[in-house]
Amino acid sequence: MTRTPVVGLVVVGVVLAAATGIVTWGFYGNFVPIHWGVSITLWMMAIICFAAARKVKSSMDGGAIGLDRSQLDPMTVALFLVLAKASAWTGAVVAGAYLGIATYVVPNAFDLVAAAQDLPGVLTSLLGGIVLAAAALYLERHCETPPPTDGERVG
Repeated sequence: MTRTPVVGLVVVGVVLAAATGIVTWGFYGNFVPIHWGVSITLWMMAIICFAAARKVKSSMDGGAIGLDRSQLDPMTVALFLVLAKASAWTGAVVAGAYLGIATYVVPNAFDLVAAAQDLPGVLTSLLGGIVLAAAALYLERHCETPPPTDGERVG
């Protein structure tokens, strides 16, 4: 499996920010209020990714990955890798969408009551998406196995 391209995540975020910004500038009056609670799932997933990365790192450093009960199962590490890839893309998409919304909400927060009320929700969701993508990349990097040394048998 290849690494998740950081440039790809940024491009997706920027394209979504542009699209969402256009929609927001045209139809903000029809939006439902954005509460800060919408970002809770993003922050929880980021914490899970960071915790999983620490678990995998400590297991790899201690040589505790294997099929023994006291070791971390390699399939679990593979599942963490899938979680990391999905979370990285999700974080990029969400961050891009809320960045587009922020292009309208932030400048109008002092003039519009609705924008002022949406500001905390937009900013926490934007930061939550960025942190989730970063945590997922951190987890993905820790799920990689080092290449075998010279003379070491593979398989």
